[in-house]
Amino acid sequence: MGLWKLRFSMIGTLAIIIGLSTLFFSVVLALAGVNLLLLPFIVVIFNIIQWLIAPYLIDAIYRAKEVKKSEDPELHGMVETLSRKSGIKTPRLMKAKIPIPNAFAYASPIAGSRVAVTTGLLETLEPEEVEAVIGHELGHLKHRDVQVMMFVSILPAIFYYIGFSMILSSSYRRRDGGGGGAALIGIASIFLYWVLTLFTLYLSRLREYFADRHSASIVEEGPRKLSEGLAKIVNSTSRMKKIRRDTNSLNSFKALFISDPDRAELDSASMMQVGAYAADRKLVEEVLKKKVTSFDRVMEIFSTHPNIVKRLKALQELA
Repeated sequence: MGLWKLRFSMIGTLAIIIGLSTLFFSVVLALAGVNLLLLPFIVVIFNIIQWLIAPYLIDAIYRAKEVKKSEDPELHGMVETLSRKSGIKTPRLMKAKIPIPNAFAYASPIAGSRVAVTTGLLETLEPEEVEAVIGHELGHLKHRDVQVMMFVSILPAIFYYIGFSMILSSSYRRRDGGGGGAALIGIASIFLYWVLTLFTLYLSRLREYFADRHSASIVEEGPRKLSEGLAKIVNSTSRMKKIRRDTNSLNSFKALFISDPDRAELDSASMMQVGAYAADRKLVEEVLKKKVTSFDRVMEIFSTHPNIVKRLKALQELA
């Protein structure tokens, strides 16, 4: 996907999310009166508080601890060098004690910026591939993806709570012979919630492409290194069925990950002909031979991350 096409898609998606939300919200207020005005403020305040404390929650959920420079000077050097190339302040380096190979970036005004790598990632990837993954995560911080996704996620949440409240209200009013209008608004709000959620997922996938581009631009041979790293992450994660089941509760913030662990088995279908210990380049080549089916495209609609075949092809274009 070309850079300008990617930017146009992202801006267009944001415009649709905001436009649909504003239009529908105006209609709801006109029909229901000002009583619903309090609900959006409550949802917004709740999400802002969640955003502010999210890094502490993420550290607790993923058992992430800060890595001191003396503990891993090489990894610290990577983060510092790539942060300088990215033109951003060096984030705190965290290590999450999770066997699944992955990485994520997160931030808030009170907690600062953080980049975390899992123990599984360090054990699975070579140093050059880890470098490319870190470059991707720094791209999220540079583009302020945490803030952008928080903003667009608030809008679907508002309509979900409006819909839930209106449907609940209509059930009480029905006893008095009314409530039909409230139920209609509630159903329409829930429908809009699902529509906006799909647009939000699409925006999340676009942000992943942008972060991939950033890594390719600041890491020497970035497209090759990131392609091999992503292929190995998906391949390794797909073979960890029991571990993924045991850590299913860790997927609360999976949109932060460089690769969605829930899609690992589906994406690994692209690697069926390759052995678990195949050469890195061969692993990528086998993925690129795979055609994206209609089923793949449908499943991608409901994912926070792009289809692995499309993602690697986009990286090859950058190479």
